[in-house]
Amino acid sequence: MNSGCEHATSAQPDWEQWLKQHAPKFLLFARQQSRFEDDAQDLVQEAVVECWRRQANGAPPAAGLVFATIRRRAIDLGRGHDRRTGREAVVAQETPLDWFDSGVEDRERNRLMQEAMSRLPDIYRDVITLKVWGELTFAEIAQTLEIAPNTAASRYRYGLAELRKLAGALFP
Repeated sequence: MNSGCEHATSAQPDWEQWLKQHAPKFLLFARQQSRFEDDAQDLVQEAVVECWRRQANGAPPAAGLVFATIRRRAIDLGRGHDRRTGREAVVAQETPLDWFDSGVEDRERNRLMQEAMSRLPDIYRDVITLKVWGELTFAEIAQTLEIAPNTAASRYRYGLAELRKLAGALFP
């Protein structure tokens, strides 16, 4: 080794051997540094590419440099995720959840309907929202939610029945 970099006469076999030797170690380290498996794989790929670009001679970089790059990128990724989550939480608290556009005369009724909709299980609420307000067909709903069209139709029927029960309890 010279300056922490491996040198050889043929670059392609060097890279194949280097990746075979180090990739599992890099991935293990990245899994410990990140929150999700997909993020870990992306971190390894990005770190190897970044380190390779830094090499003037095209030889594989020192493993320590790749580990340090993975760590640095994982920290940046985590910070970005935390900032985004914080921003989304603030917006969610500041923004009222309006299920309906309402006029002055319908505010109380709409508030009660919003409450009934919020009490519905997600699987029913999603289908009803896409059908009524999204104006999608059951086939389009099925594609959007990755379920069968018949499942979308039955969830719509069950959801409406549940909504009637909830709304009946709210509207004495």
